[in-house]
Amino acid sequence: MTELAACWPPFGLTLTTPRLALRPVLDEDIPAAVHAALSGIHEPGRSPFSTPWAETPAEELGPNMAQWYWRCRANMSPQEWTLLLGIWHEGDFLGCQDVAAKDFATLRTVSTGSWLRRDVQGRGFGREMRAAVALYAFDWLGADAAESEAATWNQQSLGVSRSLGYQLNGITRASWGGKAQEVQRVRLTPATLNRPDWQLQVQGHEPTAKYLGIQT
Repeated sequence: MTELAACWPPFGLTLTTPRLALRPVLDEDIPAAVHAALSGIHEPGRSPFSTPWAETPAEELGPNMAQWYWRCRANMSPQEWTLLLGIWHEGDFLGCQDVAAKDFATLRTVSTGSWLRRDVQGRGFGREMRAAVALYAFDWLGADAAESEAATWNQQSLGVSRSLGYQLNGITRASWGGKAQEVQRVRLTPATLNRPDWQLQVQGHEPTAKYLGIQT
């Protein structure tokens, strides 16, 4: 029987850190992702996301998340792609980490975003999973830069960015959830990355890179 990764190569990708496993969310993982989001991600009424998706009514959140995972898969191409990686710790689903790019062959730049269950925040998982995708982007995909952003009030996210070596890259004003928000952009390069004292383990890279049209 043909394996799923043979049909869609990114499904074979796994990034492993000392405590975490990061891999694309399968359909069978969606209920765990929804359950994690429903358990709470942030303080009510203070969304750290440009779209306040986690505040969607419970009966709508599941369908919305499923559609988002399916849409990202369906729209992937060498010109534009988003890898949505679930985060597991000892078999427990903690959240998601994404890495995306547009015109990567020319720009060699990725953007990242993430979320964690509120009850596991403050244990270093966020820094570890963000370090994992930075290492993967630079050492495996051949990226020259990784970009991210956070609301200026979100010092927890910006603190993790600083600890990894991200540098401030300007403030912009944007509409988040229909409200004006000051947004701090940050940028990381291989030269500024504060590398962890562990090695990232990667499985399934070559078929994924080929599918994305990336030559490394």
